[in-house]
Amino acid sequence: MSTVGYRIIEEIKRPSNELIESFRNLQVANLDDCMQRNAAVHSSIKPINQAKILGSALTVKVAPGDNLMIYIAIDLAHEGDVLVINGDGYTERALMGEIMIQYARNKKLGGIIIDGAIRDFDVISKMDFPVYAKAVSPNGPYKNGPGEINYPITIGSKVVHAGDIVVGDADGVVFIRPHDAPSILKKVQTVIDYEKKLLNQLAQGELLDITWAYKKLHESDCTITKEEKL
Repeated sequence: MSTVGYRIIEEIKRPSNELIESFRNLQVANLDDCMQRNAAVHSSIKPINQAKILGSALTVKVAPGDNLMIYIAIDLAHEGDVLVINGDGYTERALMGEIMIQYARNKKLGGIIIDGAIRDFDVISKMDFPVYAKAVSPNGPYKNGPGEINYPITIGSKVVHAGDIVVGDADGVVFIRPHDAPSILKKVQTVIDYEKKLLNQLAQGELLDITWAYKKLHESDCTITKEEKL
């Protein structure tokens, strides 16, 4: 019998490297467009440096300000895994700093995403290892537990399962269920082609056709007058 709130799943099913790599050069904004424009994590979770993130999610739930389970998660992680950490949004105590981030980097993880705080910002912000977090705090963490590893969590208002595909860039982060990946990959190419067409038109000095916007106004009974009536 598992202890709810204090439990670990050591082995998880991960997507193939080939499937993960299919997302290598795709922008988060384009992927989000293919997911009803409502899939990105909350904007409060931001990139700490310029390194892009890609990999398979290893989920961690910790008590606010406590990082015991993060040490265990790094130890259990496989190369390319992205630690996705629900720190309950608590930002007055850092869950990770330079030492732990370097530890994760040495294990060749794909990156770190924390709904919480980090410290040692000056160093981490210059690393070539992707880190996303909600805030910076010099206060160090406790190491007592409890927590969970590889159980579903929420982070930045989005649900994440262990083994989800994680894609992150300067705009933000999205999580993709592996069984949804093929349809999203198909849709995203259509989005890319359409945006490229519009950008080419603008580069040639053309204007956008926004007749669709006026149609939308009429369909929603928006009142349009030539001038204001006093």
